[in-house]
Amino acid sequence: MSANVRSGIDETDAPDGRAPELSVVMPCLDEADTLGTCLTKARRALDEAGIDGEIIVADNGSTDGSVEIARAHGARVVHVAERGYGSALMGGIAAARGRFVLMGDADDSYDFLELPRFVARLREGFDLVQGCRLEAGGGTVLPGAMPFLHRWGGNPFFSALARAWFRSEVHDVYCGMRGFRRDFYESLNQRCTGMEFATEMIVKSSLQRARIAEVPITLHPDGRKSHAPHLRTFRDGWRTLRFFLMYSPGWLFFRPGLALVLLGLAGYAIALPGLRVHGVTFDAHTLLFASLAMVCGYHAMLFAVFAKVFAISERLMPKDPRLERLLRWCPLERGLALGALGLVAGLGLLAGAVNQWWAAGFGNLDYPHTMRWVVPGVTLTLLGFQTILSSFFVSILGMTRK
Repeated sequence: MSANVRSGIDETDAPDGRAPELSVVMPCLDEADTLGTCLTKARRALDEAGIDGEIIVADNGSTDGSVEIARAHGARVVHVAERGYGSALMGGIAAARGRFVLMGDADDSYDFLELPRFVARLREGFDLVQGCRLEAGGGTVLPGAMPFLHRWGGNPFFSALARAWFRSEVHDVYCGMRGFRRDFYESLNQRCTGMEFATEMIVKSSLQRARIAEVPITLHPDGRKSHAPHLRTFRDGWRTLRFFLMYSPGWLFFRPGLALVLLGLAGYAIALPGLRVHGVTFDAHTLLFASLAMVCGYHAMLFAVFAKVFAISERLMPKDPRLERLLRWCPLERGLALGALGLVAGLGLLAGAVNQWWAAGFGNLDYPHTMRWVVPGVTLTLLGFQTILSSFFVSILGMTRK
């Protein structure tokens, strides 16, 4: 969802038609305490480094005089109606005219005098230049600049998770000071309008195997006095984890599903022959538990395929060669054939169980024996039926949108 820019650029700050090299974008929501300092540093850095640049303040509904401060410092002001950190940045970046864009918060925690180092790496050809405040990436956190739980818990955890799940190359996924090529940003098709905007950029850049560089920076204490920081530790942490899971169908669906299927197969291997292990007998009831694990696991694996195909078709994620190989190996027709095979096998086992009941004059049965026909029969029938439906559904999801 893109941000809604209510009135665009203030007429007093209208562009002169030049295309600068760099656009500095600062999201702003009642930052009167620190905005002037940030703007002064950004302008000084541009002038001292000889960088042709513009400064944009993406205002998200400030009522404390921030807009007037921005105008007084010669910044272009973009009014963004839709609330949210991501919305403000989307609106500001949409108005940017520079080849490169550098974003940074207006709370004076980031030193905009460091921006020439970002531009230098962008000039080298990197798509994204990410600031790093943490020691793991060479950064520095000054006393009182970052809460203990953020510094030693949440940020390192989610950064490590991004490296493990998405093969990210950064050590500080939450750092809001970063530079990027504007055309590269447009290719990311950012959707998140809240605090996830920053991590979405890292995840999508990593999935696209973009050229990413890190620049160690110093984090200063938040300079605002009139209100508390906008961050909420546990709410934003959960939103980050939720986003990571949604962008990783393998970890959310496929791997847990595969583990359940393997557990179910192990249960079948023990229960079908009625093995006794360490004095414990595994019988028909074990088959039921094993079937439950297999059915749940298989459904989870199918959801991984559904989610990945949908995400790729909606351009939320780049194409995955592994998925493409799977779909080539198992097109609709083969999926239908495999599903029909499982369906027929399951119905055959159920027919055998009915035959046993008929042979017993529809009276009492040897349930441990009969259940070894019924439980696998029901399981195979269900899996086969689900495979047939899923094959059609994947084909529908994979249709190219005109």
